Amino acid sequence: MFSRRAFPSAFRAATRAARPIPSATAPRFLTPMQIRLLSDDMRQAIDKAVGSAPVVLFMKGTPETPQCGFSRASIQILGMQGVDPEKFTAFNVLEDNDLRQGIKEYSEWPTIPQLYVDREFVGGCDILMTMHQDGSLAKMLEEKGVLAPAEEPPK
Repeated sequence: MFSRRAFPSAFRAATRAARPIPSATAPRFLTPMQIRLLSDDMRQAIDKAVGSAPVVLFMKGTPETPQCGFSRASIQILGMQGVDPEKFTAFNVLEDNDLRQGIKEYSEWPTIPQLYVDREFVGGCDILMTMHQDGSLAKMLEEKGVLAPAEEPPK
């Protein structure tokens, strides 16, 4: 059991605000150029990933086992739209923290999942949902030629 003296002093120590260490070289705030720290190597790796298939989704988890509701919804939307599996690839950002942070800087979009079609950033789950509902996603995917061929009816 905690003594009356030990608990309050431990609590005060744990909740005491940390004092910043003054530095003559540390900026008081970060400019947009200081925040954008995406290395050339990471940018090239993401460029390669974005160009690896006509439809690319950066997501949490895999298409078979999404690890967040937004990634699951994005996969379901692409499935309902009929995206050809041969023209689709997904990257699990949970496997690589550099990719997880880098893709946000690359697209200047703060959330995951992120969809790219023909190397062009489309948006996240909210954008996909809106485009799905208003029909513009189906139109774009058809124009880009990334839908699975229609199955022939049995004769």
